Amino acid sequence: MAVYVVLSRVTPGAFREPGDFRKVVETVVERIREDCPDITFKDSYATLGRFDFVDIIESDDPEQVKKAIMIMRACGQSETETLVATPFQEFLARL
Repeated sequence: MAVYVVLSRVTPGAFREPGDFRKVVETVVERIREDCPDITFKDSYATLGRFDFVDIIESDDPEQVKKAIMIMRACGQSETETLVATPFQEFLARL
């Protein structure tokens, strides 16, 4: 399975109160579960710095990954950057 690292930054105005963010997350997760069944969320982190969140996802279907990212952008009102990740030992073995 391919691994993707999704870096997200919430746009200003995405929600008014910090507690409202929970509803935004629930909407995004529900839509991705319904529309992208071949996506597996391995881990999610809230971060300090340039990005607000880091999600680690797996999928063998790049089209569903693209769709999931668009759902995150539209419903989550965020900007994203997506990286394809290779396990380090696998990377070394290819050298």
